[in-house]
Amino acid sequence: MDDKDAEILKAIAKLKTGKSESIEAETGIPKSTVHYRMSRLQERGILSNDLYDVDLESLGLDLTVVSEITAEYAAGAHEDVGSQLGDVEGVNQVYCTMGDVDFIVVAHLPGRETVEELVEQFERIDAVEHTSSRFVISTVKDEPRPLNDVSMETLRGLVPDAAE
Repeated sequence: MDDKDAEILKAIAKLKTGKSESIEAETGIPKSTVHYRMSRLQERGILSNDLYDVDLESLGLDLTVVSEITAEYAAGAHEDVGSQLGDVEGVNQVYCTMGDVDFIVVAHLPGRETVEELVEQFERIDAVEHTSSRFVISTVKDEPRPLNDVSMETLRGLVPDAAE
């Protein structure tokens, strides 16, 4: 994978679309090149379907780390600390929680050697008091589209009918 492939993947993630025209506008890569490269990424298994999901394992981001983070409490601090946690390279999800920990953070990393740097970046955030991180050894379920876990009946009850 080269820089153009990486630019295309970043654009897909940012724009939430695989439209060649949109990616061309974002990256400056001609849409014919975008189309060709996306087809190649699909053939290689990096883009796993027409919805442009990225197979992180094929890409080399096959280590998932889940971290619990405790931080100092101050008014508005959770948004600030959460934002800083989200800015750490590799972090994909940040959840502000209630209970014994303040944040649950999920990161996808290229290997074990990057975990120490991840934790060090967390601990450089002034308000962070404590971290506890775990490697995921096996993924039991990872549904990227939560609507697949909701019945049609439940979904219908969530969204009012526009005709009513």
